[in-house]
Amino acid sequence: MAKGTEAQIIPLRPPERGNGQHDRAGHDTPQLEPAPPGARRADAPVFAFPGSEEPEPSAGPEHAADVGPDGLPEGLSAALDFLRHRLTGDYTVDEFGFDRELTDTLLLPPLRLLYEKWFRVSTEGVANLPDTGGALVVCNHSGVLPLDSVMTAVAVHDEHPQHRHLRMLGADLVFRIPMVGALARKSGQTLACQPDAERLLRGTGDSGGELVGVWPEGFKGVGKPFSSRYKLQRFGRGGFVSAALRCGVPIIPCAIVGAEEIYPKIGDLKPLARLLGLPYFPVTPFFPLLGPLGAVPLPTKWHIEFGSPIRTDSFEPDAEEDPMLVFNLTDQVRESIQQMLYRGLAQRRSIFRG
Repeated sequence: MAKGTEAQIIPLRPPERGNGQHDRAGHDTPQLEPAPPGARRADAPVFAFPGSEEPEPSAGPEHAADVGPDGLPEGLSAALDFLRHRLTGDYTVDEFGFDRELTDTLLLPPLRLLYEKWFRVSTEGVANLPDTGGALVVCNHSGVLPLDSVMTAVAVHDEHPQHRHLRMLGADLVFRIPMVGALARKSGQTLACQPDAERLLRGTGDSGGELVGVWPEGFKGVGKPFSSRYKLQRFGRGGFVSAALRCGVPIIPCAIVGAEEIYPKIGDLKPLARLLGLPYFPVTPFFPLLGPLGAVPLPTKWHIEFGSPIRTDSFEPDAEEDPMLVFNLTDQVRESIQQMLYRGLAQRRSIFRG
């Protein structure tokens, strides 16, 4: 300090407080306005540590469709509604024992998983099925166990715009098996006999005719060896044609490709079959060698084709009494299905890919 000069003392004052935050030297640090909820700050880093990401907003309409009106998952909500309704005892069962509500709620969903996820069924010609009125759907039969029939029923219900039920005609063995027979009745099946078939085709009361499914090969088709796959067996005496002629409904040929390979049948234990009262006891590469595991069907790719309808309402009355006409129509239906099978096999890339 120079002599003769006074030292000027500048009083210190505390720095002005800004937003209440300072660096280590006491200077104010700029503070941004708080961002609205959910927005990203302009100076926020572009990287994030695992687990620190903001959750994606849940989609609205597509997720809301999976939730019932009571806030429960749609499937669970439907099941609870079904149970509440059943407890009231106010539900309808027709003269054949068909329970439409039980079929749609409890029986179709597990079969639909098999249809969509295991066999990955594709369909063709669904437009050939009528929207209303009776029709006779005639299919080839195969696969050791008659899974082809129930998959055809799922195809008709799920792919048809009117979601019609296929009323299947089954062998008497089906209705003699405990529980299986009762479920078959509940799902709309009935005995393969002309009186039942005609009542369904014509309809009862005010209801119109039904879609009726028949597998004329019977046990000869479903139990044929793997070496005879996709070769149609005899179609019986044409009883299904007589029923269609008497009711004047169209006959719709149906070809199922893929079911022949689910259980490759290479043998038949006939003594054991007779002991159990079965038409055959199959031997496959996996059954009975692997026990219950061998009963799991192979996940082949299926294709179901509904062919062009064959009209029966243009014939003279009592045409069903003409054996030659019945024979010719039976042969025409059989040949139509066989040609569809050959065409489907020619277009198939592999057993498991379709």
